[in-house]
Amino acid sequence: MKAVVVVPGKPGSAHLTDIPQPKLVDVPDGRGVLVRILRVGLDGTDREINAAEYGATPEDADYLVLGHESLGVVEQVGDAVVEFAPDDYVVSRVRRAEGGSVYDAIDTPDMTTDDAYFEHGISRVHGFLTEHYVEAPRCLIKIPPALKHVAVLLEPLSIAEKGIIEAYEIQRRLKVWEPRRAAVLGAGTLGLLATMVLRNRGRQVTTYGLNPPPYPNSVLVEALGARYVSTQQTSLLDDVAARGQHDLVFEATGYSPIVFDAMCHTVAKKGVLILASVTGGMRRSDVPSDAINLDFVLGNKVMFGTVNAGRQHFEEGVRDMAIAEAQYPGWLARLLTHPVEGLEHFEQALSNLSARDVIKTFVKIAE
Repeated sequence: MKAVVVVPGKPGSAHLTDIPQPKLVDVPDGRGVLVRILRVGLDGTDREINAAEYGATPEDADYLVLGHESLGVVEQVGDAVVEFAPDDYVVSRVRRAEGGSVYDAIDTPDMTTDDAYFEHGISRVHGFLTEHYVEAPRCLIKIPPALKHVAVLLEPLSIAEKGIIEAYEIQRRLKVWEPRRAAVLGAGTLGLLATMVLRNRGRQVTTYGLNPPPYPNSVLVEALGARYVSTQQTSLLDDVAARGQHDLVFEATGYSPIVFDAMCHTVAKKGVLILASVTGGMRRSDVPSDAINLDFVLGNKVMFGTVNAGRQHFEEGVRDMAIAEAQYPGWLARLLTHPVEGLEHFEQALSNLSARDVIKTFVKIAE
């Protein structure tokens, strides 16, 4: 079957090739689920892997199939599978519980303490820019047919879900925590989805992005009843000084210095700062460390990092998609800005990642 593969460590190595067809028996004990891939979303991670910034091959291969944001349909199931049936729509979790930590043992590999982790299309497990894959039922999330047209967004949505769910879990320490005001730093795909999740929960949300409005991302923010602020027009610090601090702040900019601005000025007493950006650079910042420390101690504030997602977060994402489709019909589909037809045009999808107006580019592999 056809697949888009890379050779990790070799810049610009992405190419279309033939790889072996997976079989149900690849998962033992009759527990295999054969999935035909319909759509695969791409993001900056795919671009960075193709640029040889990171990525690792499976143990038995000298290449890595790219792609970690998937939507597929079940074609066949093993004799022992009762959770799924042919024609079910599914999204696969990204991390696999193949490490040695206690968190892998309880099937929460997104919390692993191992340095080596297993992620479809990223590290040690083939991805989804191909035609079929076989997976165990525990790794698959069932998608209602009414959501199939937007379900390729579920993987990035799960990242927002995890961070926000964890914030509420952490704040159980306060016995009573009723956040009213939330800020999302960054108006890319993840920032837009985090805005949606917080609006679904009834929070007042301000989403900060670079570009002056109106532009597609700012229009999407405002369509949710949230407030959009261009930091080119009004700085984060000035806006917070005028409007007040936020009980919950979700950082999704990919620009680490803004974290310290958020720590210093944006988080209210007993507030939470969620860090979701993966930054691989070497930026340095001169920060008022004593003031930050004092403010967090006296204000009972929390900052934490979150990466990847588990089953709970994917399932919560399905629920939030359904809520959004009911409250804001058509909003999710407006994020799917740059479709590409067929695996053979994968280079166009990778190129789209640099387009100024892109929100989500994806490859349509089958119907």
